[in-house]
Amino acid sequence: MKLVFVVLLTAVFPLALAQQPEAPPQEPILGRPGYPARPYNENREGYGAGFFGDYCMQCHGNPAEERAPDPAAIKQMPPERIYAALTTGSMREMARDLTDDQKKGIAEYMSGRRLGSSGSGDAKTMSNRCSNTPPVRPDRAATWAGWSPGLSNARFQDAKAAGLTASDVSKLKLKWAFGIPAAMSMYSQPSFFSGRVFVGSDSGYVYAVDAIRGCVYWSFQAQAGIRSAATIGAVKPGSSKYAAYFGDVRGNVYAVDVQSGELLWRIAADPHPMSRIVGAPVLHERRLYVPVTMLEEVESNSPNYPCCSGRGIILALDAETGKQIWKTYTIEEEAFVIKKTPNKDVWGPSGAGVWNTPTLDLKRRAIYFGTGNGFTGATRTSDAIFALDMDTGKVLWIFQATENDIWHVGCPQGVPGIPNTGRGGRGRGGPPREDCVPLVTAPDWDFSASPILVRLSSGREMLIAGQKSGAVWALDPDKKGAVIWKYESPQERGRMGILFGGAADDQNAYFNSRGGIFAVQLSSGAEKWFAPLATPAGDMKSHPGASAAVTAISGVALSVGLDGMVRALDANDGKLLWEYNTAREFETVNAVKAKGGSMGSGGVAAANGMLFVASGYVGFQNGAPGNVLLGFAPEQ
Repeated sequence: MKLVFVVLLTAVFPLALAQQPEAPPQEPILGRPGYPARPYNENREGYGAGFFGDYCMQCHGNPAEERAPDPAAIKQMPPERIYAALTTGSMREMARDLTDDQKKGIAEYMSGRRLGSSGSGDAKTMSNRCSNTPPVRPDRAATWAGWSPGLSNARFQDAKAAGLTASDVSKLKLKWAFGIPAAMSMYSQPSFFSGRVFVGSDSGYVYAVDAIRGCVYWSFQAQAGIRSAATIGAVKPGSSKYAAYFGDVRGNVYAVDVQSGELLWRIAADPHPMSRIVGAPVLHERRLYVPVTMLEEVESNSPNYPCCSGRGIILALDAETGKQIWKTYTIEEEAFVIKKTPNKDVWGPSGAGVWNTPTLDLKRRAIYFGTGNGFTGATRTSDAIFALDMDTGKVLWIFQATENDIWHVGCPQGVPGIPNTGRGGRGRGGPPREDCVPLVTAPDWDFSASPILVRLSSGREMLIAGQKSGAVWALDPDKKGAVIWKYESPQERGRMGILFGGAADDQNAYFNSRGGIFAVQLSSGAEKWFAPLATPAGDMKSHPGASAAVTAISGVALSVGLDGMVRALDANDGKLLWEYNTAREFETVNAVKAKGGSMGSGGVAAANGMLFVASGYVGFQNGAPGNVLLGFAPEQ
C-alpha cells in the first residue's frame, strides 16, 4: 500500500541481509547518472529513508561490520543522539558529504520521532496544567473511545451521545486550541472518554486534555510517533482501572493508565523491524485486537534493501497484561528468496498489511478488516476483506477485490485503462529495476478503510467496505463475503478514491474522496448524493480532496479535508451546513505556538456536545503540516 508516512519508518530487516553475500563497495548514489538528488521539502517527510539506505546500509546493514550497530539498535535511539553522531560524533567523517537537512532526515527517519521532541512536549512544562484531576467516571452514553464509538466501526453518534443536533451545527464555534510541541503531523484521531480528550502526534507524545477547559492532565512519550487513535476501556470487566491503548510506528503496543498517564505495559507486535501500528486497537471484554502493517514500499527504493518480507497481522492480547493470546498473519507462508539479482536477493510473498481498525461482530464471533496491496509475489490475501474467528484467530473467509496488485516505490505502478498517475514507476528517476517481481502495472487499490457492519430496517446485516479504487462493496457476512452490491463512483475511478474510512447511519454510508464527499444508499447501493469539493485557494491550493474518515451524527455528515477545512453537510442532500478553516495559526491555551494544516487520516470525534479535530497531516499526499488540537461547541 502506497501510504508514504516514511519519516516515521522503521529500520531495515537484518535477517534478510544476513542471508546475502557481502556487497561490493559502491560510490555515493547522489550524482550517479539516473539517480538525481532527492529534493528537500520543509516537512522532511520521507526525506531520510533513501539516504540511510544509500549511505549507511553498507556498514549498518552488514553483519560482517561488527563495530557498526545494526539498524534495529539505531532505531531505539532518540533523534538527537543520531543527529549528534552525524554532526559532531563518531559518524561525522562518514557523513561529511551530507547536508544538514539530510542528516536531520536520517535522524528522524531512524528514530521515528521529530528532532526536539524528547523533552519539549512534556506536559509538566506547560502553563495550563489542570489544577485538579477528577477520578475516571465513564459515561457510556457520551463517549468516543477509539476510532469509532462502537465495535461496528460505523463512526455514528446519535443525538444523545453526540449532544448535538443538525440545528446545533451552524452555531459551532472554536472553544479552545491546544498546541503540540515539536510536531508536524497530527496523524492520530482524537478520542473522548470521561471528560478527557486523548490525542497523539509524530512527536511520540500522547496527551490527556480536559474537554471543556483545554487544560492538560498528563503526557506520555512513546518510543516513536503515534499514528493510531487511542482506544479507552477497562483493563478487564468490572475493573476500576482504565487504560488508553495505542500503537506507534515502530510496531509497539502500549497500555497507559487513563488516570495518571503511567505506563502499564508495552509489547512489540512483531520482530520484523518494519512493523507499525496505524489502525487503532479494538477492546472487547478483556481482549485487545491489534492491527499491524509493514511499511517497506519506500525503503525498497534503496538499492541496498532486500525487498520485501513483511506481512500484515492481527494480534489478540490480554488487555490487562499485554500477553499474546493468538496471532494471525494475512499471508500464511513466511517470505523466501524468489529471485536473485547481481546486487541483492528479492524476497516474497509480502505485503497485505492491515492499515485499518478491525470491526467486531459479536453475533458471529468474527473480526473483519481490510488488507493492502502486495509488495512482491502474488497472493490471494492482498486488497481483500478478511473474516477471522474472534476466539482463535482462524480465517473464516476472504473476499479479494483486486488480484495481483503488486507494487512498491522502485517498480512500475498505474491504473488499468487510465493514464499513468506518476506515483512511482521508475524508482528515483532511473529505469525500471530488474528486482521488480513481476514487472507489472499495479493500481495500488487497498482496503485501507475499516469495513462497517450495518443492519438494515429489514433486519439484514452486511459489511460496507470502501476501496481506494473509489468502489464501495456490500458483502454478506453469512455467505463468506458474497457480493450483495457494488457502487463505483464515476468521479473517483483511478483517483485514489477512498482511503481512511466512511461512516454510516441507518440509511446511507458516507465517504470522503479525492473529488468530493458522497453518500450511498445501504439498501440498494445507489448514489444518494455527491458534493464536489471546491479547488483550494491561497496557501492550500496544492492540497485538494479529502482522504480522512467521515463522521456521522443525526442528520449530519462531518468531513475534514486536505485543504484544512472542517465541513458539516446535510445527510439528506449533501448541502453545506457549516465549515471552518483550520489552516492558520492559533492562540493556544497552553501557550505553544501552533497552526493547522491538512487533515488526511483521522476524522472528527463527536461527543458530549462538542467536536474534536486534530489539524496537521503530511502523509503520502504531501499535505500541509500542523500541530494543533481543536475543540468546538455550539455558541450559547
